[in-house]
Amino acid sequence: MIEGQKLVKRSPKFLSNKEFLLFISIISFQLFLFLLDAATQCALLAVMSYDRYLAICDPMHYPLIMTWKACGHLALGCWVSVLLISLVDTTFTLCLPYQGDNRIAHFFCEAPAILALASGDNYRSQMVIFLVGVVILLVPVSLILISYGFIIVTVIRMKTTSGRLKVFSTCGSHLLVVILFYGSGIMIYVTPMSSKEQGKLVSVLYAVVNPMLNPLIYSLRNKDVKRAQALSWR
Repeated sequence: MIEGQKLVKRSPKFLSNKEFLLFISIISFQLFLFLLDAATQCALLAVMSYDRYLAICDPMHYPLIMTWKACGHLALGCWVSVLLISLVDTTFTLCLPYQGDNRIAHFFCEAPAILALASGDNYRSQMVIFLVGVVILLVPVSLILISYGFIIVTVIRMKTTSGRLKVFSTCGSHLLVVILFYGSGIMIYVTPMSSKEQGKLVSVLYAVVNPMLNPLIYSLRNKDVKRAQALSWR
């Protein structure tokens, strides 16, 4: 990372062939990993919302539908799709000519920040990345909204408070992660930023802080964790 930042500060025309290859390799690696992480979270959140929908709206058929084989197919589909999406975005981002100063006002290599430095016409790359972004963002969000729409209807029809609390316990952690991830993503991509520093901080929030919080949020439903919390509060 540090070596890559040093190389980014120098124009490629002053780099040797070895340094230039290292420059491209580091940029490609950072960009691909960032896209892979973001796209994987989008896909897995959509699959998890489908799991919550089956558990609440169709509990009798849940064991028959969500078998180990079905879970494996869903996970494999997520990984294959996000790998292809990340590869396409990385390819169309780095196929453009970059000349002059290659410093970016960012903590890591992100497609919008890199495209701003392109010296050629980047319209085609922007359109491809936009269309891929629509697929990886709108499709999971639509599935999540549809799933929770059916869940809300099911909760409204429940007559017991215990049943509603059980639904909240089942969906609470997933819903919190969805709000944190997509909330910070909307702040960086949809809401206008007052400064570049604010944009960098929000990027760190959804790219670093949120994944670190996920294990803590999901572990709150663990019986051992609940037991330890009860003992600590006494």
